[in-house]
Amino acid sequence: MPSLNPSREQLAAFAEQMPDDAPILMLNLLRYREAADYPADSEHAPCSGREAYRRYSRTALAKVQGVGGRVELLAAAQVALIAPEGEQWDELLLVRYPSKAAFLGMLADPEYRAATVHRTAALADSRLIGCLPPG
Repeated sequence: MPSLNPSREQLAAFAEQMPDDAPILMLNLLRYREAADYPADSEHAPCSGREAYRRYSRTALAKVQGVGGRVELLAAAQVALIAPEGEQWDELLLVRYPSKAAFLGMLADPEYRAATVHRTAALADSRLIGCLPPG
């Protein structure tokens, strides 16, 4: 079953389990749709899933930087050696935030929230995993 957006329960668990006073890394696994799936009443022009994700990224990257974060890695996924049969990803994205509060603050930003329509339209499936950097 595709996973595109966190549930309230997942956000609450993230807020409870991630440390308050340390940098965090967010690992994104991304699988794009061939064609973006915007709502029927959307004013957005039809495009590929990758193009819809680029639309999202224009706002998201500014918001990441605005809270003191940065992209650590963006890579094309090639071959999964250990994964359920048939599971594959197009890209992985690793983003560093100065704190859990910075990440959660970005999620609550109205401009960021408005841009997520593009992310949801872009992706066939995704994973978002909170990680702690070494050290």
